[in-house]
Amino acid sequence: MPMKPVSTWIVALGAAGLAACSPKDHGPVIPEGTTVTFALLETTDLHANVLSYNYYALTPDVTLGLERTATLINAARIENPNNILLDNGDNIQGTMLGDLQAVATPVPCSATLAIHKAMNALKFDGGGMGNHEFNYGLPFLSQVTNTEFGIPGVSKPAGACGAPAYPLVLSNVTGVASAKPIFAPYALLARDFDATAPDGGKLKVKFNIGIMSFVPPQILEWDQKNLAGKLAVGGAQEAARQYVPELRNKGADVVVALSHGGLDMSPYSPKMENQSYHLAKTGIDALLIGHSHLIFPKAKEAGGPALDPSLAAIPAAASVDAVNGFVNGVPTVMAQSWGRRLGIIRMTMAYQGGKWVTQPAKTTVEARGFKYTDGNTNVGADAAIAATVANEHAAAMAYAAQPLGVSTDFEMSAYFALVGDVSAIELVNQAQLDYVKNMIATSTDPVLASYKAIPVITCSAPFKAGRNGPTDFTDVAPGASAAAPVGLQVRNPGDLYLYGNNNLQAVKIKGTDLKAWLEASAKQFAQINPALASEQDLVPSYGTIYNFDVFYGENNALKYQIDVTKPGGSRVVNLTYLGKAVLDTDDFIVATNDYRAGGGGNVPGIDGSKTIIRSPDANQAIVSSYLRQIGKTSGKVTLATHGSARSWSFVKVATAGVVTLRSAPGHLALARASGITTIVAEGALDSGGFAKYAVDLSK
Repeated sequence: MPMKPVSTWIVALGAAGLAACSPKDHGPVIPEGTTVTFALLETTDLHANVLSYNYYALTPDVTLGLERTATLINAARIENPNNILLDNGDNIQGTMLGDLQAVATPVPCSATLAIHKAMNALKFDGGGMGNHEFNYGLPFLSQVTNTEFGIPGVSKPAGACGAPAYPLVLSNVTGVASAKPIFAPYALLARDFDATAPDGGKLKVKFNIGIMSFVPPQILEWDQKNLAGKLAVGGAQEAARQYVPELRNKGADVVVALSHGGLDMSPYSPKMENQSYHLAKTGIDALLIGHSHLIFPKAKEAGGPALDPSLAAIPAAASVDAVNGFVNGVPTVMAQSWGRRLGIIRMTMAYQGGKWVTQPAKTTVEARGFKYTDGNTNVGADAAIAATVANEHAAAMAYAAQPLGVSTDFEMSAYFALVGDVSAIELVNQAQLDYVKNMIATSTDPVLASYKAIPVITCSAPFKAGRNGPTDFTDVAPGASAAAPVGLQVRNPGDLYLYGNNNLQAVKIKGTDLKAWLEASAKQFAQINPALASEQDLVPSYGTIYNFDVFYGENNALKYQIDVTKPGGSRVVNLTYLGKAVLDTDDFIVATNDYRAGGGGNVPGIDGSKTIIRSPDANQAIVSSYLRQIGKTSGKVTLATHGSARSWSFVKVATAGVVTLRSAPGHLALARASGITTIVAEGALDSGGFAKYAVDLSK
């Protein structure tokens, strides 16, 4: 493993046991009052977006990509000669490039993942894990990180495998059999930093940065098929309170937590998904967070996007400063996702009483975006990154463009999925429903066979509907029509169903469960006040858009309405199946994914206990197979059969003021052509680049 010229790292070993770290050593005597200023640089949730490229659309996308983050990194390093570059996980999964290298054509031990090649080229100093690192299974993760986990039945290939050339840490995950960390729980990075003496003179000081990493306990639910019986996940607070003192005793001058979780001010539980707020109370000095794909603190560039409503709603009493970037007094940054921002915590510490002491008044926090210079000009790409992954990029494009053998006569998009358009959802629901019905009909299992008389329904969410900005929308076969059908390609099922790691599961529920599920989905909408004359945003935050499940019954047998004037929990009305009101005691089987069936999204009553089918097949693969089968029969998917059965609608209401929906600009004509009558006009762009479409809820 190559070493940096003036840097060393000392890692506490995981499954193999904890290695002794060097004692505190600051070299020559440091004058009292000496100060050192340094920058902690963060990437998070890169999701295999190495280049500024959308493989689902086979087109460049200058709003994302590590090759542009690299330009931000280069500039930040010039501004801050003392710097540490850290990654907060979720970097190996998320694009067709990631799926190609992990599933379609898995990289051999001798090769390095494209994302890791780019990160090695940028000389990252350390990294943590995210929940998506576990999507492809433990053997794959062991290989691509060149780490033996000490888990029975899991081992990497012999020899040194291609992997990150920087220390990887994970503090709250242990092997069940060994009860030891599977990665090093922390690392101590020793650096020679430039410092300033009280008289203004310059000197070099030895400075030790301790890093830890934490993932959500829900990985055991989300990737149950990969992790059950193999891993245990502890609470972030408990792990931090164990390892922070160890790092201090071994010489850490500053302790940095890489927390793959957002901010949740609920009372602490070691099982909560987003533990970062509580982690800030454990004696750490800086907090790098992620998972939520949000910007924290508020963007500082001119005309930058507004603070996400979920963060803006945090009460002042919670000790969260979302403008300056502090959580419980700890400098905190979240650099959005997909490489679109670089987190920068610039800290100054003074040498006082034989130790380095943080100077909060001289600490600044920034989530720097591509337009940071003037609010208008996008930074260019670092050409060295594209050169580093040129072969992998070419292979991913070729893979994405392979034909599926079926065409479509309509455009499948999620631009208006939040006002009832199902053109990008119905096919997914039909594929899932078909799969589960066939499995039950042909099952020789007496229990499963006994469910043949129970109605099968299905649900799916518009996974790509603005969560990651105005370019993040499903759009398959733009311009397709009956007169000019478009052939589908391998890339299209991934655009319709983003998460290739999800496996299909089915749950058996009652009518009461269905109503609660629909209410949970309907919480995506703001509560609209019909009498309010000012503008109201129909969907203020897209942060959890993956929880907006749209339900479907065969031949559109299931119907329901959502009353957005009502508070969350009492919005779903007129719920019917085959024209009859759904009763609390009615039975249904719901085709969904393992994330939702296992409790993901916190749908009341859906916690894994009602699961009756655990398929070995991925939802995305099921969609692909369904499309291929259509290709063998009719040869074409059609709007009438596969994209126009709108199962839900809004309860009609007239509003005094304008209600808006934020979506990608330039699609008013598509809304009209698709019969989305609630969309009546396209307005100006907001600060995040979304167009504000006027919604008439009375139609």
